[in-house]
Amino acid sequence: MESYKVVRPEHLNHYGYLFGGFLLKWVDEISWIAASRDHPGCHFVTVAMDQVVFRKSVREGTVLRFEAIETKRGCTSTQYCVEVFADDLETGAEEGVFATHVSFVCLDSAGAKIEIATALPKRRA
Repeated sequence: MESYKVVRPEHLNHYGYLFGGFLLKWVDEISWIAASRDHPGCHFVTVAMDQVVFRKSVREGTVLRFEAIETKRGCTSTQYCVEVFADDLETGAEEGVFATHVSFVCLDSAGAKIEIATALPKRRA
């Protein structure tokens, strides 16, 4: 799944660069949307994010492209690789600025782990 965000003034830290917390929030949100769309009926919660390494500073006005791809699936959990690219709107070039793996677990209404296949809604004929 692909998604885009524009870095706005309210996303900047006191040095004028993208505050890392916003990027982490967007990565979590976009990967959760991808997982929820890939597995209808699952109620996912984030359980882990592996490495957090900001490869390059990001300035105001930058368009970020997020790419979330499922890389692993277990009985009750799934993992997505999320890569973030900064698009240069003048040249069309893009540069990788961040990547991580986000893991989710599927829960029932009581908060207990359930199998991903169990959460799928019944299909109508």
